Amino acid sequence: MAQHTITVIPGDGIGPSIIDSAVQVLEKLDCGFEFEYADAGLTALEKTGELLPADTLNSIEKNKIVLKGPLTTPVGEGFTSINVTLRKRFKLYANLRPVISFKGTRARYDNIDIITIRENTQGMYSGLGQTLSDDGETAEATSQITQQGAKAIVSFAFELAKKEGRKKVTVVHKANILKSTSGLFLKVAKEVAAQYPEIECNDMIVDNTCMQLVMDPEQFDVIVTTNLFGDIISDLCAGLIGGLGMAPGANIGDECAIFEAVHGSAPDLAGKNLANPTSVLLASVQMLEHLEMKDKADKLRFAIKDAIGKGDRTTRDLGGESGTTEFTQAILDRL
Repeated sequence: MAQHTITVIPGDGIGPSIIDSAVQVLEKLDCGFEFEYADAGLTALEKTGELLPADTLNSIEKNKIVLKGPLTTPVGEGFTSINVTLRKRFKLYANLRPVISFKGTRARYDNIDIITIRENTQGMYSGLGQTLSDDGETAEATSQITQQGAKAIVSFAFELAKKEGRKKVTVVHKANILKSTSGLFLKVAKEVAAQYPEIECNDMIVDNTCMQLVMDPEQFDVIVTTNLFGDIISDLCAGLIGGLGMAPGANIGDECAIFEAVHGSAPDLAGKNLANPTSVLLASVQMLEHLEMKDKADKLRFAIKDAIGKGDRTTRDLGGESGTTEFTQAILDRL
């Protein structure tokens, strides 16, 4: 009997090859998973005429755990971001982006361990009130933050900090200028923080946060923030550890969770056995932790760390000469 059935969305471009790596590794770990494959993105559009077919949505609804490769949303009118659609549809309000330094990467720092927790459904990204005037001269969009939404994400951040034994949560905002939206977020965050006296909490304006992350990133532990700021900060953090190829992401709601590579689909690399699967392998670590399979998560994280640290069959972006399949084999050998 399968312990869990995982919906697997291979995605576009390099997606299928890196997802294949992750599935091989999860099978080797003997997690008792069954994998149910589903299409989304350009692949789905070509097959079904839809970016997010009903079958895919039904599979996610049923299995509640998803491992996802990068998806391409076509640019232009009439196409909504697939990732935004999934987040809204399944109420995946928390976006978790951990970054950890690995020896052997081209990272600028060697002792980074930061989790960015981003509110995933509100703020500027919600797509509320997007209008363009008839003369094409004026564009508008609405940012909305609710007390409930702010409380949910900040509570999530503190609960995660508590569970992982982390010492500090930094609330990132722009309340000095965005007095209504960022102001409400900060007010709620301080109220939540008061319930966790054992965890240090500070708040920081977003522009200063970006400067501090570049100059002295070791001061950060857990960052919690709104949607747009979190999107920018989490990519900045990825830059501290060698790029998006090293950065996984999880989108978590009360019912459902999607684990993904956060980088793009890199269509120019598709089918060339060049892609680094680390991002989706680390997303698999997040998935195992979410399913409370900590020993397997630790085993996989160690295998990745050891392979990269020793430069064993690493891909070009990690300074090696090997391809996706060789690097995957280096991980499988360690497991």
